[in-house]
Amino acid sequence: MTLSPARVPGTGPGSGPAVRRLTATLYGYAFLDDFVLLYPVYALLFSDTGLTVWQISSLFCLWSLTGVLLEIPSGAWADAVSRRLLLWFGPLLTAAGFTLWVLAPSYWAFALGFVLWGAKGALGSGALEALVYEELDRLGAADRYGAVMGRARAAGLVAVMAAMPLTGPVYAFGGYPAVGLASVLACLLTAATATRFPEHREPAGAAKDVDACREGPGDGTGEGLGDTVSDTPGDGWARTLRAGLAEARGNRSVRGALLLVPAVTAVWGALDEYTPLLVRDTGVAESAVPNWLLLIWAGATVGGLLAGAGRRLGTGGFAGLLAVSAVALAAGAWVRTPAGIGLVALAFCGFQLASVLADARLQDRISGTGRATLTSVAGVGTDLTTIAVYGAYGVIGSATTHGAAFALFAVPYLVTAVVLAVVGKGAGEKRTGGRRAARAARTSGSRARP
Repeated sequence: MTLSPARVPGTGPGSGPAVRRLTATLYGYAFLDDFVLLYPVYALLFSDTGLTVWQISSLFCLWSLTGVLLEIPSGAWADAVSRRLLLWFGPLLTAAGFTLWVLAPSYWAFALGFVLWGAKGALGSGALEALVYEELDRLGAADRYGAVMGRARAAGLVAVMAAMPLTGPVYAFGGYPAVGLASVLACLLTAATATRFPEHREPAGAAKDVDACREGPGDGTGEGLGDTVSDTPGDGWARTLRAGLAEARGNRSVRGALLLVPAVTAVWGALDEYTPLLVRDTGVAESAVPNWLLLIWAGATVGGLLAGAGRRLGTGGFAGLLAVSAVALAAGAWVRTPAGIGLVALAFCGFQLASVLADARLQDRISGTGRATLTSVAGVGTDLTTIAVYGAYGVIGSATTHGAAFALFAVPYLVTAVVLAVVGKGAGEKRTGGRRAARAARTSGSRARP
């Protein structure tokens, strides 16, 4: 019995109110999820509370490690239960964490808040992508997944840019409590929006049990039925985890797509945290730094919006996109002038587009029931690579300029581009050889006929 939702007859890509409802809910969810006024000032809150730089850094590590530890279990949970439930529950955890921060500011309150925030991220990672892909697939619009998720990421970046100018007036009016209250309200609105997600699927464990009940032994008295449905929720969670990991082990294309996601996403995602330092190194005034950061984020926003057109890129085109973006990053960072920030923005545009396309490739290759599980596996790879980049940047950035460090981190993208180009060329030659063999067989067959 398949657990994938049945396609709705008579629907096509982009048609019908069902697709519009799904995408409108997704864009609203993505916007509200990042419309958090605490984002620009939470580091200042930590510092004003008396935390040292080492303590602040330890909080960031705790945040990342929470996501690493919970990512795969939560992905398997999302395959075993309602994904919409996790998307609704997650923002409530963040709201509780932000409340702790402003009502009882201290190191341990901040630490607990980051644990809750990391848990929220783990609950949503995998669950959101799996829900959106399968709902689009049910409506016959799976080919729109890349464009839809690209716009969703763009909506999140627009929310960050919209929150920045509002933070100052709100802080001037009521300080950190007012900023925290606004952030909590955004979390609550995000949770409310999540309840509007459509979800036409049975939890994996429940569906398997129902199927077994239909096929299992029974004499009409219900004895066989009672034995079959006695599985616990934990059994369903373990089953979906095993199914997802088994697909990754047995399918080379899925493994390749899993590795591509962190290879594309992690480095530039980590470098984003250091862009204020890069901009300041160009010599612009402190007050002008946010304006140049808006240029970089605008580039990433455009990259998300280009995802629909980018779906037509083959493996060679994808490799070219990474190579051009890497060169733009290295050149823009190395010159250490404000004009170079425009090239960095172009690079972030390309990396955002590549990140969306890598996620779409992964979703297209998953065929089993462990979609959220496998997406979470990719998320763990991204988190671990991001932590490694943080550590490497700490060493490199201390020994050289931020421009030189950014330029050096363009190298992994060039390596990935070369690997993809080689793989794409090999696959193309294999397809060409197969077509030639097929033509030769047809020709030989026609000659052999009397």
